[in-house]
Amino acid sequence: MFRLFKHYVPHAVVWLALIEFFALLGSAEGAWHLYANQAGFDAGPLASRWLPLLTFGVSNSLAMMATGMYGNEGLRSMRFATARLLAAISLGVIFLSVLGFLLPTATLWRANSLYAMIFAIGVLFVIRLILTQSAGAEAFRRRILVLGAGPRAARLAALADTPGSGLEMVGFVAMSAAEKTVPGAVQREAIANLSDHVVMLRAGEVVLALEERRNALPLNDLLRVKTTGVHVNDIASFIERETGRVDLATTNPSGLIFSDGFSAGQRISKVSKRLFDILASLIVLIVGLPLIIVAGIAVMLDSRGPVFYRQPRVGLFGEPYDIFKIRSMRTDAEAAGKAVWASENDPRVTRVGRVIRKLRIDELPQTWCVLKGDMSFVGPRPERPSFVEELEKKLPYYAERHMVKPGLTGWAQINYPYGASVEDSRVKLEYDLYYAKNYSPFLDLLILLQTVRVVLWPEGAR
Repeated sequence: MFRLFKHYVPHAVVWLALIEFFALLGSAEGAWHLYANQAGFDAGPLASRWLPLLTFGVSNSLAMMATGMYGNEGLRSMRFATARLLAAISLGVIFLSVLGFLLPTATLWRANSLYAMIFAIGVLFVIRLILTQSAGAEAFRRRILVLGAGPRAARLAALADTPGSGLEMVGFVAMSAAEKTVPGAVQREAIANLSDHVVMLRAGEVVLALEERRNALPLNDLLRVKTTGVHVNDIASFIERETGRVDLATTNPSGLIFSDGFSAGQRISKVSKRLFDILASLIVLIVGLPLIIVAGIAVMLDSRGPVFYRQPRVGLFGEPYDIFKIRSMRTDAEAAGKAVWASENDPRVTRVGRVIRKLRIDELPQTWCVLKGDMSFVGPRPERPSFVEELEKKLPYYAERHMVKPGLTGWAQINYPYGASVEDSRVKLEYDLYYAKNYSPFLDLLILLQTVRVVLWPEGAR
């Protein structure tokens, strides 16, 4: 795994992204020469057109990330990758067309863009076809040896069995006679040399999943394994890295205290994040104003009641504030006066409300909260005070999610869209803690790009 600004990305995915980026540059260069030959002029030196080529490559690479081409499904399914590739290149060209009006010299000419798009689709299709037909998902699989054979080890086995996990558990070593949960586990006493066993299995990583670690860590064995170049990790860090969640079942306070992370409060990070929030919220408010007006008129025509509604939420450091949204439910949605969890296909949602929720138009007025500083564009979902009070009693570390500003979109929102129970809130908390622990501008960018995917292919809008 490659750690990119605190966020882990498989090495194979990084290499694939780089190969496809250079394929995009090659497509743009080929389109330039084709147009030059047709028009009868000299293509000129490469240095004279590096900026249009670069903007084409970067824009389409970001669009591919936004449409989920580097997710598990995009790496395993040729049909999925092809559909998302067409959408990604289309999004990239649309963005470049807008950029061309603002900075004409920074983009390809229209004919060049058309040729480059056709070349890019063809070349990227061939790359993905070769990948799926030759290696497929196996190219992204990593071989793991687990020390432990109890319930914790069984969780890792289940994780590896998840479609698209990219993990292959090559063996389980029972470190004590009491560990009998995982069938087929080898007893430690049956292995003469653990480091040789790791090398024989061609394991790339050893994960500690012992049920009891006190006086049970095989330190000498682990040292020898480490010196062979094999990575050694504990189960909590491993699950966090593989799932993008801080696993509450294996995490303890000392693990969070002494681990690397929770640096979102650093001055540079705070200033850069706030400057982005101000600029982006102003742009969204200006551009989105016509949508807000149209949605407001539709709400008035569809059902009786106010167009907007305000509701108290819990913000940074647990301080309350009011959010503003376009009303998407009936006015009697909580007639009993008690907060009610939203649910999938909620009957309280109006006809217009169902549409504006799927398109996220009802969220647009919240950009005012971002501009004021109560929220950020990216952060944990803001919850109602009554829900927070209940969840803090039932879920450990729930208060820690309020150490960062709530956001319009977030790591939990793009990875786990549905949340209508305490158990759902537990899973979303694990994603929120991961975000707070591993915050970086890169992670914010990744979340914003993936939000485009969620909007284009709705996965749980409420």
